[in-house]
Amino acid sequence: MNTTNKIIEENRDWINSTWEKLDNKLKVVSERSKNKIPYTTENGVHNDMAKKDISWWTNGFWGGLMWLMYVGTKDEHYRAVAENAEEILDKAFEDYDNLHHDVGFMWHISSGVNYRLFGGKKSRLRTIYAANMLASRYNAEGKFIRSWNKDHTGWVIVDSLMNIPLLYWASEEHNDPRYRYIALNHADTVLRTHIRADGSANHIVNLNPRNGEVIETFGGQGYGVGSSWSRGQSWAVYGFILNYIHTGRQEYLDAAKRTAHYFISCIADTGYVSLVDFRAPDEPVLIDTTASACAACGLIEIANNVGEYEKKTYLGAAMKILKALEEKYCDWSDKEDSVLQMGTEAYLSPDSGRHIPIIYGDYFFAEAIYKLRGNEFLFW
Repeated sequence: MNTTNKIIEENRDWINSTWEKLDNKLKVVSERSKNKIPYTTENGVHNDMAKKDISWWTNGFWGGLMWLMYVGTKDEHYRAVAENAEEILDKAFEDYDNLHHDVGFMWHISSGVNYRLFGGKKSRLRTIYAANMLASRYNAEGKFIRSWNKDHTGWVIVDSLMNIPLLYWASEEHNDPRYRYIALNHADTVLRTHIRADGSANHIVNLNPRNGEVIETFGGQGYGVGSSWSRGQSWAVYGFILNYIHTGRQEYLDAAKRTAHYFISCIADTGYVSLVDFRAPDEPVLIDTTASACAACGLIEIANNVGEYEKKTYLGAAMKILKALEEKYCDWSDKEDSVLQMGTEAYLSPDSGRHIPIIYGDYFFAEAIYKLRGNEFLFW
């Protein structure tokens, strides 16, 4: 029995029981929230970003979560809720000036999944619109995709690695290498400018739009300049292994491993749940479960793409993370719409953004369990 199979089999009962808990809870919650685009909960009830900000960057995760549950269970109810969320999100196309590089988060795991599963024309067009929007943000001189609007011309955030798989899909769908060239150039720029020698990641880098050279770095959602925001680190772990899967380029696998090693080393003394920033004062103690859940997904994919005797480093860490999250931070009651608790938006967030449930926490936790159960359909 190889390393992967051994670890999975040793934890099979836990994996299956956790998936069953997800299914039991989300069947109920999806019915209650079927006409919403949730971000967090208020008094245990999902809010609705469709009414507050239709262009909000997380608005694809609810549909993505429903597709995860559909693929994993074949329950048509989840498909119906996912497709309804996709239609609600159409209004964001009318809000063009407020859209951003996170169109990958919004449409690749929602309408993009729908199209790859069922081939619907509307889902295909939605995903192509999103890909074209992302490609249009490319700076050919600087070789990067700008992340934000207004005066942030050269700002690039490490989160962007998770959006560019949309371009690899578009390149194949159109049989047009231009999308792929944009994605590759951008990934190369992020590797050069965001990943430090020790494997830690900058969150925000301001690049010269004329040549792509670094002007300055910002602390972003971390503690400050030079610190180590944990969810940004998880974006790097998962983002680089996804880029490797789509391209086969060794430098991306190496980057995924290097950033993963840094992440694993930082959570080894915290019970495998990440602090919001790995280079911050001891007080206050702030954690972000969403960073751990996202990193677990990346670690599982790294394990799937390395040699036999490396696998246990990554898959073993992912299992420890997920078990810690399930034991300490998952709410399986029907009184709370969210599953994973204690997410944090940013280190300097006001109290309202600290230690709250966030929809992508639920998504990545479910995606990790989905992967462990042997589902091979890649959402990214």
